[in-house]
Amino acid sequence: MPGLDWGTIFMQYARAIGWSVTAAVGFAFGIGIALKVFDMLSTDIDEWEEIKKGNMGVSLIFISLIVMVGLLVYKVI
Repeated sequence: MPGLDWGTIFMQYARAIGWSVTAAVGFAFGIGIALKVFDMLSTDIDEWEEIKKGNMGVSLIFISLIVMVGLLVYKVI
């Protein structure tokens, strides 16, 4: 194919892998910060203890928080 040499193909692969790593790191930091802030803002309840007890309501709140932060990170990157 004209215009596509191995260097161009490998450069595209490197860019794709680089953006994947960037997205993974951004998602990890975003989720960590969001969970920590949420934990500090809700002082009357220990969410992690409630999740260990099997409280599905608290688990669903955390799941929705993780999904929303994931969507925000996805839109930014």
